This record gives sequence, C-alpha cells and structure tokens, in this order.
Amino acid sequence: MKKIVDYRKFLNVTENADLAELKSVYRSLVKTWHPDRFNDDPEKKLEAEEKSKYIIEAYHFLVSIAPETRQQTLADYMVTTAGSTIVDFEYKSQVLKISFVDGTEYEYFDVPKSIYVKLINAESPARFARRHIYTSFVYRSTSRLTSTEAAV
Repeated sequence: MKKIVDYRKFLNVTENADLAELKSVYRSLVKTWHPDRFNDDPEKKLEAEEKSKYIIEAYHFLVSIAPETRQQTLADYMVTTAGSTIVDFEYKSQVLKISFVDGTEYEYFDVPKSIYVKLINAESPARFARRHIYTSFVYRSTSRLTSTEAAV
C-alpha cells in the first residue's frame, strides 16, 4: 500500500524495522523537527509543525502494523476473527475495513478488489474472511483509534 511505503520511506526504515528501531528513528526526527527549535524563523517553524505532525502520524501508523504489535494483540484478534460476527465492511483504495459485533474494527491493507467482490458475494462472508482475509493481509486494529479519538 502506498501509505505504508510512503511512511517507511519518510522515516527511512525497512519493512523489517522492529519497535525499538521505529522508536529511535521517531525520537531522532522529532528532536530534529521540533517547532520550538525554529522560534526565530516563522516559516521554518510552520514547516517544522507540519513535519512533526507527519512524523507522529507515520510513527503511530507503522507501530500499529508492526509484527511485534500484532503478536502482542494476537490472542484478542483470534478471538474476534474466530467467534465474532461481521456487522459491516467497507472497501476503499485497497483498504478493507471490517466491523465486528463485539465493537472491534480492523483495517486490512493491499486487499485486491477481486477479494472484496468475492467477500460481498460469499454465502458466508465470515467464513470467506476467515479463509482468505484474516491471515493473508497486513492488518491493524482501528478500535483503539476510534475510542481514543472519542475520548479526546
């Protein structure tokens, strides 16, 4: 997915970057582009604010799809995908978002349109998703994002 590639390129990390490397790169970039370093130059300060926002966004996104993060939440993911009913799903730009009856939501990346069409036409979307989506694509939970945004 372009978003993943762009974020990795921007942070200058590989697909195999672990959480420690991501954190190190993140801290270094935030230190370099912190807006307070540019108090005497309003244009540069504005640029630093924008870069800082993008750095934070990229870091949080890459952490959310990191293998270590997925490993830490695997038990909950397996419970949801094995036993919870799909309430809704939507597809946009190769990102499939699936909402479950237990309130969790997951985004799956680089899902071909043909897979989405098969999901729509499946006799049992849950069974199709278990066989062809849940373990085949990079995913992240968006449930925490939604509840965090609601709390703010």
